[in-house]
Amino acid sequence: MEKQIYLPLETEVIEELRAGDYVKLTGTIYTARDAAHKRMSETLDRGDELPINIEGTIIYYMGPSPAREGRPIGSAGPTTASRMDKYAPRLMDLGMRGMIGKGKRTEEVKNAIVRNKGVYFAAVGGAGALLSKKILSSKIVAYEDLGTEAIRELEVEDFPVIVVIDSQGNNLYETATEEWRRLP
Repeated sequence: MEKQIYLPLETEVIEELRAGDYVKLTGTIYTARDAAHKRMSETLDRGDELPINIEGTIIYYMGPSPAREGRPIGSAGPTTASRMDKYAPRLMDLGMRGMIGKGKRTEEVKNAIVRNKGVYFAAVGGAGALLSKKILSSKIVAYEDLGTEAIRELEVEDFPVIVVIDSQGNNLYETATEEWRRLP
């Protein structure tokens, strides 16, 4: 099923999503990769506030290439999500509602998604140039010194993703594998 979602994510909307749903996101999302996640964790360890309000956000695991003239961003494909798994449960417990990446997640991340009524979306790897066309604006909002790994605020329109882990813990990677195994 394909759904249009306007951000920020509301609990009622998240609870209706099911693993395997095709979704088009419109609104504000943030980017952060390994270095930004590490720095956010260190910030929290010191008892300081994060540089962005994490409540209700979606973080896209992505580091863009430089923007071409007249474009807000360069190629914007997803990064392997498992590299952020040691940070994701803590951020979810602080109010992050969703993540966009590619690849499998740990059981701890899945449990945090269920506990916090969140969602993990996948974006298609290798399609960064096409995905960038769904990004209307991009601005660095924290950790500018990290270059492509800085935290960016993106305005997206009809940004295509697939629900991989829904708020009930259903995991598309697991169910799709089981369905494939049952084929004659």
